[in-house]
Amino acid sequence: MADRWIKPGFAVIGMEGSTRDSEGFVARLWAQANARYDEVAALAIRDEQGRPVGLWGAMTDFSRSFMPWEDGFTQGLYLAGVECAPDAQPPQGWSVWHIPGFEYLRVKDAGGDTFAGGLRLLEEQGLVLCGAAQDYTCPATGESFVLFPIRRL
Repeated sequence: MADRWIKPGFAVIGMEGSTRDSEGFVARLWAQANARYDEVAALAIRDEQGRPVGLWGAMTDFSRSFMPWEDGFTQGLYLAGVECAPDAQPPQGWSVWHIPGFEYLRVKDAGGDTFAGGLRLLEEQGLVLCGAAQDYTCPATGESFVLFPIRRL
């Protein structure tokens, strides 16, 4: 399943790592972020039911310009975190990223290689990736998506 989703610029506080940190770094970042979540819980933007509005596996190239990962999408930076107010100050050991607004092709993560499938969808629809893909989980539904930016806002 894929649709279009417009997301204005937003901020994420999380644990930052790099593909240079060795294999399995993303899982380690999520374990660290989850173990220390109480340090940032009060900073999370919440919905009407009190749930965070978004959990993000945010990505950017090494220049931090939110372009796609380099070397065939294998080299870049990753932030495992929660959506927060733009002026939120990260606690010691946490990072904050301000992700620009994009229109995304939103592809539901149904297991398998969602990223490769999303790239095929872009090609089939004549769309061009204009930034780094982002992983998004909606806490209200538990659904996860890969977001492919197709237009910068």
